[in-house]
Parts: sequence; structure tokens; C-alpha cells
Amino acid sequence: MIQMIAKMFSYPFIIHAFIVGVFVSLCAALLGVSLVLKRFSMIGDGLSHVSFGALSIAVACGWAPLPVSIPIVVAAAFFLLRITDNGKMKSDAAIAVLSSSSLAIGITVTALTTGMNTDVSSYMFGSILAMSNADVIISVILSIVVLLLYFFCYNKLFAVTFDENFAQASGVSVNFYRMVIAVFTAVTIVLGMRMMGAMLISSLIIFPALTAMRMAKSFRGVVICAAVLSVINFCIGLIVSFLYATPTGASIVIVNLLVLIIVTAIQKI
Repeated sequence: MIQMIAKMFSYPFIIHAFIVGVFVSLCAALLGVSLVLKRFSMIGDGLSHVSFGALSIAVACGWAPLPVSIPIVVAAAFFLLRITDNGKMKSDAAIAVLSSSSLAIGITVTALTTGMNTDVSSYMFGSILAMSNADVIISVILSIVVLLLYFFCYNKLFAVTFDENFAQASGVSVNFYRMVIAVFTAVTIVLGMRMMGAMLISSLIIFPALTAMRMAKSFRGVVICAAVLSVINFCIGLIVSFLYATPTGASIVIVNLLVLIIVTAIQKI
């Protein structure tokens, strides 16, 4: 087993996937706690489909995928919050409309231009082979920025997560920090698309948070637990994927699911 793992890390694409995966898993887990507690966890699924649509257009036009998709997904997150804040549409309905529309646009653009080629399919279902050196550098830099800003804004995000009215009365700009959460989520979704794909990336946000909530009681404890679980589950999923030649994104999701089931069973017992 040790020899197989050593052999596994002799491949550059595995090292790329490991580096990006650890950073993206950390970002997703930290943000996931706030999103799950605010019952807004499906924003990850909606924004992942927006990202797929943006990436499809970028590939069809021959543009660099990440620089094109990040501002589009961030704009979608802003638009999504504006719709729900105005009360014109419920959050679940807004996410469903945005998700299905973006996915349809992406598939249509792909079908009319390049066809369902391997490159675009990798964005939908994930592929660790698809990450270039430039993707790795951009992903690491943006992940570090998200992590640093998260810890810098931790107290404000904590207040907004648990009681927006109290946070507003305390002088916290609730709308601004809600937007911060949405923007961080949008960036994390785009960075994880290469590895996990549009269909599975939201699992990195939801599963670690749900599992951590069954293991810790305080907000800080849940955040730390979710971060640790997310990284460990990612590493196990990556190793399983290499050893048994299974899809990387699916392997990571299955590991997260099994851990959630085990922790829930232990809690019940």
C-alpha cells in the first residue's frame, strides 16, 4: 500500500490534484458551515451549473476557462442574492431557475460549436488530468486569498450566520458579508470544477459541514472539524480513485457519504 501511494505521487497530475484539492476542500468546508446553517447550501449546486455554462462558452470561443468563468459566477451569485433579498422569488426557486438555465445554455453552446468533447465533459464530471500548471497556480493563489479573508472576517461571518437581525443592530453590514460568503463560494466552486465537475462540486460544501455538525457543538468546533474532515476525505478519495481506477470526483463524494453515515450511526447508538 505504501509503495502504491509513493508511486501515485510520482505522477505530476496527482501532485497537481492533491495541492488544488486540499486548498479547495478547505475553502468549501469553511464556507459550507455558514451555507448549511443558513439553509442556503444548494447555492453551490446552482453556481456550479452557472460555471459549467460559462466554461462551455469559454471553450467554444477559445478563451482561458478560469479567467472567464470566475467573474461570471461571481456576478451570478450577486444576482441570486439580489433576487432573494427583494422577495420577488424564493431562494430555492431562484437557484433552480439559474441552475437549469445555465446548464441548458452550456449544453446548447457546446452542441452547436465543439460538440460534447472530452474537455467540456471534464468540467461536468471532473477530471484530474484536465488541470494545467496555470490552473494550479491560479487555484492556489485564489484559495489562499479566500482562506485569509475568511479568517479575517470570521467574527462578522459568525454573526451574520446565526442572527442577521442582531448582527445588523450591532453595526455589521449584513448585506455586505452575505455577499462575501456568496463571492467566496462562487470562487471556490469554479476552482473545484476541474477536479469534481459541475455535478459533484456542491458535495464538498455540504457533506463535511453536515458531518461536523454531528461531531461538534460550537461554531468554531464545527468549522475546524469540517475543515479536517474535508481534507482527510479528499485524500482518501484521491487514493481510492488511483488504486481502483474510479472517477476521482465520485470517489471523494462516496467517501464523504460513508463518513457521514458512519458518524450518524455512531451518534444514534
